[in-house]
Amino acid sequence: MWPHRFPLRVYFEDTDAGGIVYHANYLRWAERARTESLRAIDLPHQLMIQRHASMLVVRRLEVEYVAPARLDDSVVVETSVLALRGASVDLDQKVLDAASGAERARLKVGLVCVRGENMRPAAIPEPWRSALRDGMTERSGLTPPA
Repeated sequence: MWPHRFPLRVYFEDTDAGGIVYHANYLRWAERARTESLRAIDLPHQLMIQRHASMLVVRRLEVEYVAPARLDDSVVVETSVLALRGASVDLDQKVLDAASGAERARLKVGLVCVRGENMRPAAIPEPWRSALRDGMTERSGLTPPA
């Protein structure tokens, strides 16, 4: 399952006056890919909210734009788990050209699990923790600490 791959196509609405993808749209695509990576393992965000009154929110975000994507390009957002701690998880996301695999953008995203009623950090609940830990194992081939 990991890395998760989320395919997209570049539409007119995604481009700027110069005909390339507007920089903020890479963030939208990354958010969709993160959401779909959890949905693909039957653990959508909404389920965490319903069962645990908790949610994963973005704490920090780093983006490096490598090469522009253009109208009608097919791209893939690849999401991998980098690190997992008690209340947080770090993800690596890459926007890749679907045909060549060339990088268009790289994102490092730090998510923290918070309780909905007070927005205070809370431990990432099971089974999300195990699924994310499995993502680290699939990426590295090593077993991360429990």
